[in-house]
Amino acid sequence: MATHQRIVRVRRDYNQWVGNQTLEDYALRFTAEGARRWSAARIANTALGSISFLALEAIGAAITLSVGFTNAAWAIGIVSVLIFLTALPISYYAARDGLDIDLLTRGAGFGYIGSTITSLIYASFTFIFFAIEAAIMAQALELCFGLPLSIGYVVSALAVIPLVTHGITFISRFQLWTQPIWIVLHILPFAFILASSLRPMREWTQFQPAGLSGAGGFDLALFGAASAVVFSLVAQAGEQVDFLRFLPSKRRIGAFKWWTSMLCAGPGWIILGAAKLFAGSFLAYLVISHGYPADKAIEPAHMYLVAFGYVVPSGAAALALTGVFVVVSQLKINVTNAYAGSLAWSNFFSRLTHSHPGRVVWLVFNVAIALVLMELGIYKALEQILALYSNVAVAWVGALVADLVINKPLGFSPARIEFKRAHLYDCNPVGVGAMLIASILSITGFTGVAGPTLQALAPFIALGAAFVTAPIIAYATGGRYYIARQSRAATGVCCICELPFERPDMAHCPAYDGPICSLCCSLDARCHDSCKVNARFSDQLLAFTSAVLPSWAPQRLNSRLGHYIAVLTLLTGVIAVTLMLIFFQQTLDPAVDRAMMRTAIWNLFFVLMIIAGVCAWLFVLAQESRRVAQEESARQTTLLMQEIDAHKRTDAMLQKAKEVAEAANLAKSRYVVGISHELRTPLNAIFGYAQLLERDASIPEPRRAAIATMRRSAQHLSGLIEGLLDISKIEAGRLHLNREQVRIAEFLDQLADMFRMQAAARGIDFQYRVSPTVPRVVFADEKRLRQVLINLLSNAIKFTEKGFVALSVTYRNQVAEFKIEDTGIGVLPQDMERIFEPFERGSQAAIAPSPGTGLGLTITKLLTEIMGGELTLESAPGVGTAVRVKLHLSSVSQPRAAALSERRITGYKGARRTLIVADDDPAHRDLMQDILNPLGFIIFTAPDGQTCLALAEECDPDLILLDIVMPGLNGWQLADKLKTGCCPRTAILMLSANVGDISQAPGPESRHDGVLAKPLSIPQLLQTIQILLQIEWDYGPPELVPFDLAPLTVFPDSRAVQQLLQLGRMGHVRAIDAALAGIEAANPEMRAFTHHLRALIKDFDLRRYMSALQEASRHDA
Repeated sequence: MATHQRIVRVRRDYNQWVGNQTLEDYALRFTAEGARRWSAARIANTALGSISFLALEAIGAAITLSVGFTNAAWAIGIVSVLIFLTALPISYYAARDGLDIDLLTRGAGFGYIGSTITSLIYASFTFIFFAIEAAIMAQALELCFGLPLSIGYVVSALAVIPLVTHGITFISRFQLWTQPIWIVLHILPFAFILASSLRPMREWTQFQPAGLSGAGGFDLALFGAASAVVFSLVAQAGEQVDFLRFLPSKRRIGAFKWWTSMLCAGPGWIILGAAKLFAGSFLAYLVISHGYPADKAIEPAHMYLVAFGYVVPSGAAALALTGVFVVVSQLKINVTNAYAGSLAWSNFFSRLTHSHPGRVVWLVFNVAIALVLMELGIYKALEQILALYSNVAVAWVGALVADLVINKPLGFSPARIEFKRAHLYDCNPVGVGAMLIASILSITGFTGVAGPTLQALAPFIALGAAFVTAPIIAYATGGRYYIARQSRAATGVCCICELPFERPDMAHCPAYDGPICSLCCSLDARCHDSCKVNARFSDQLLAFTSAVLPSWAPQRLNSRLGHYIAVLTLLTGVIAVTLMLIFFQQTLDPAVDRAMMRTAIWNLFFVLMIIAGVCAWLFVLAQESRRVAQEESARQTTLLMQEIDAHKRTDAMLQKAKEVAEAANLAKSRYVVGISHELRTPLNAIFGYAQLLERDASIPEPRRAAIATMRRSAQHLSGLIEGLLDISKIEAGRLHLNREQVRIAEFLDQLADMFRMQAAARGIDFQYRVSPTVPRVVFADEKRLRQVLINLLSNAIKFTEKGFVALSVTYRNQVAEFKIEDTGIGVLPQDMERIFEPFERGSQAAIAPSPGTGLGLTITKLLTEIMGGELTLESAPGVGTAVRVKLHLSSVSQPRAAALSERRITGYKGARRTLIVADDDPAHRDLMQDILNPLGFIIFTAPDGQTCLALAEECDPDLILLDIVMPGLNGWQLADKLKTGCCPRTAILMLSANVGDISQAPGPESRHDGVLAKPLSIPQLLQTIQILLQIEWDYGPPELVPFDLAPLTVFPDSRAVQQLLQLGRMGHVRAIDAALAGIEAANPEMRAFTHHLRALIKDFDLRRYMSALQEASRHDA
């Protein structure tokens, strides 16, 4: 397809059986270096513990009683040598690379799906021998305890499961614990037998079963028959390497230990195995010589019962020793058979079903199959089953070994063993082809159609054919079917299961676009091997048929009918082999009528053929429907991917445009911040001196009003700058909210009084309603809440010519609702959204023009949203507007005490403190001297950082006030030098006209003790100095009389009071101020009274102003 499809990653969570490697034992995957934690001796002992199996004695006995000692001895000797030679390379590569027999087979000529066949062969070996060993144990239980065989089979099978669930962790302990018992009990009877007499040994070597022609010499046919049975043990190398893969690497334990352990536990098993085969042969003769029938002589329980009779004279004691020895021996081998079978079935089903419920599940499955075989009487057909099985097993092992010892040294196959699905062809014709050719030739010979000689040598034909054909196929194909794609370096964490693995167990998956572990790769059913080109079995089969068949044939074979014929042929073959085995097993009993059995088998075959035909059609049609659905899904996915690519291109263009807009916005923000800095610097001097002059008692009262106006104007300009900066902060996402206790009733009263006077000045009514449910104190950002409400109330009064402006507050469920209503000009529907944009005004504003920046509503809406609230607007042109603001203001259950009113500071207690003011602006330095010198501080000033450093070294200051932006060293750098140099304990207060500098302190450690923004509020500055220096202020007498009228004793006459009341109702502040000045000039003794009222109107506290006049009126009356 044109568009490469990526699969969405879905994290795979394995169940506790699969996820726990103590249970799982690295099934389906490379054995990690970290998992090879046992010693070489422990691993070798675990592998050699499996050689306890008494099936060796049974095989030795069976072939001896069938072909005589001479032929049996030759078969055991020659086949044992061949098994050793084949097991050696298998054990070497498995131990070196940490691979079990299945993973080794994948990379050594069979391919990923091709090794599925060998997994089935190997699994068959494990359950066949498990059944044989468990049957031997059941015979011993019957002999010792009289336990029926059917129950003994169940006991022998189920007893193994708990010993195998925890894999090599427990198996290695079990083998270690039981090894001394087994060795002693195994050697003891033979030692006593040889000590008693050598005559049985000499007679055994002359043994010739009755009914055989000849004088007991070598016979090729009999030798071949015996060899076929012994050759069935060739797959035991697989069980050995299932443990050898845990052998520590050569570099960790040294070459000598590694080679010794590998040779002993790998191919070395057959040395002990051959000895046990001869032991079984000898014991069979010994049992017969004691008068037992031949069918008892091949049962290990009876063999060792006779043998232990030489050790102890008591029959009961001999029986007990026999029971212990047989149970221990069979448990030791069957833990290995069950363990190996669980690995084999895991590999088999994981490839066919892409699922893995856990090795423990397949352990139970393998034991269940063996139990069924036992109940069917597999032990009765021991020789025939093993002889037939050996042909396939030898073909598999022969092809595997040929690839390891011939193809790799000659360069026909890669030197390394690749086992991961991601890098393998489904089918490698080298191993699969050699095995099929060898199996067909050997089984054909085994049937006898090619004569008795080839029938006798069938296993040798399988081994020879595999060794010849594997290199030929590898050379003919050029080794191209070993590696489907080159390995790509991958990290150690799987992108699917998100677990870490060692690098050899990882591959790069283009479908998921990430590293993937071998297990997740094996189990994935969605990728359809998209990482490999023409490497799937269907692709390989189509390529093969296209190459060897006429051009028209592949298309017809790849049709619905072709698929049906292939599936039906496969089912027919399986049915035929199964029925043939049933026929073969049943006709071993002479009492069975072979003709009748043959007729029954043929009838059953045709009935099953009809069922298979229907099932084949269903399967083919279901597969075709699935394939069509997948193709349609793939087409739709391709279209979707193309659409996604188009959206990505659009998104890239939008992103580029967004970056341009953000760059422009950043430039604007920098400009605003820069210009605010330039404005704040002179404004700091204006605002500071205005505060000083306003408090100066020497300035005449009329001039103080002008100074107050100047101070308020500076404060207004500062607020305007704050508004611009607020918008920049909000747009940049850097606005921070404070959570503080706000006395909401007093807060709202102040706002109401302030706007009541403004409303009165415009000749409109101001209505103020507060719900009784409003708490006394709430948590809020007082500054931002005040900003929101002032903006909304100012707009309402500004655009209302007549009628009223109303502020109502309700509170419910921790949510406060502020409703501001007016009867003003209203807002047109098309302006509802626009008026909240910066510097925008509604169309109605032209009807009633008024001054303003156009930022109020913008800031109000943004602040409301940032505080988590909601702002809604309802308006009708010419009728009025209603704005609702809902905010979450949680009530305070234990509020702090109210702050004391401000008092005039005249100095401080204690020794004089030395301060340094460093600022490049001389106006600021002068302002600081004017503020702090009168309070008793010793002030030094510095225009730059170097001068400040020099002053600090000389005068040892108590506090240093630093401007952040200065030539040379900036404030942060200077603070760092001061703290790390001459003034480590001196408090440092940072001052800046650029609020952006305040939050940009470099370094992980704070080198300053406080920060204030310009223009400075003198009370805030003094409060900060008090905290940093830990001083106590001296307070002078208050400039104004407190708001309590009780101390006032002199009042103007009633006419003057009524005039002041009338002006108060009008809200005419300037007229009130002028009237008070006239009263004070005419009657100087009224100064306390006029000062008190002037303080109230200066703060627009109209309610208290009216209350004070009403009190004066009552006093006059």
